[in-house]
Amino acid sequence: MPRPVSPSSSFQVTVQPSGRSFVAAPGETLLGAAIRAGVGLPYGCKDGACGSCKCKKIEGTVVHGEHQEKALSAQEEADGLVLTCCGVAHSNVLLESRQVTDERGYPVRKMPVRVAGFEKKSPDVMQLRLQLPATDTFRYHAGQYVEFLLAGGERRAYSMANAPHTQAEHPGIELHIRHMPGGKFTDHVFGALKEKEILRIEGPYGSFFLREDSDKPIILLASGTGFAPVKALIEHMQFKQITRPVTLYWGGRRPQDVYFDAWVRARLAEMPQLTYVPVVSNALPEDGWSGRTGFVHQAVLDDFADLSGHQVYACGAPVVVDAARDSYIAQRGLPAEEFFADAFTSEADKHAL
Repeated sequence: MPRPVSPSSSFQVTVQPSGRSFVAAPGETLLGAAIRAGVGLPYGCKDGACGSCKCKKIEGTVVHGEHQEKALSAQEEADGLVLTCCGVAHSNVLLESRQVTDERGYPVRKMPVRVAGFEKKSPDVMQLRLQLPATDTFRYHAGQYVEFLLAGGERRAYSMANAPHTQAEHPGIELHIRHMPGGKFTDHVFGALKEKEILRIEGPYGSFFLREDSDKPIILLASGTGFAPVKALIEHMQFKQITRPVTLYWGGRRPQDVYFDAWVRARLAEMPQLTYVPVVSNALPEDGWSGRTGFVHQAVLDDFADLSGHQVYACGAPVVVDAARDSYIAQRGLPAEEFFADAFTSEADKHAL
């Protein structure tokens, strides 16, 4: 699909029901303009692959750039849905998006970071700790992510696994990085990375963070390293003394993929409102696994006949997030606006256009 021809003038974009508005510069995506203006539209990959930014166009003309069919089908586009991450306004536009936050998002910034340490938590997961500049303050919501700025203009996104309040004692961020063999960044992390190495990041990004204005019970659904932002959410809830009932479902192929199991179990002793259900899909006899088996999103369906009064926060592989969204809404009555997601879209996923 060709890139859209850029308009020659700026246009006003208004978002209902919040009434917030911003100006999109010529050729600027709706999402890029919203981020620049501090308007919290929902989004995930920013590359037309995950569909997290999809919302309803009420009025106006929006022309899309490259995107995946599964993120926005031709029928959905004909029905007036848009992807803000690759949609460009060609007139004033009125959107409907119920996830717009009332507060301004934290400003997106570029900064150097120093590798403070790294440790393998499983054969293919590295816990990476980054030290922030000593004179700087990095503000973000628990659940958001940063992007590494690589040579050649490439970027790689990873969620922060520590809640913002941890900055007070230990300024820095924690990331959980899964090795993707042949991956430009992860091959370096698992092969040549050195302590005190300087990297560059930009952030915070993402609309995956706890909606604290609700008192609904929470389902946290994580697959693999999708646990990283979920860990930050749990830390944040504990710090803020949020007592809403929380059930964490964490899935992996084998027990070793539930790589922070001991950390979660330690939180169970401190947070009586927290329930934990690890789920393994491909356990081998030598694993000695006696817990739940199967697909992690299915475990929620097995345990909950009705999700109409819940919020769900899902993070991990797009196939898991998509299956959870579709089945929880269609089969368990979950309101669509109460499903919050961050699909971990790989570079291969992004370029399968």
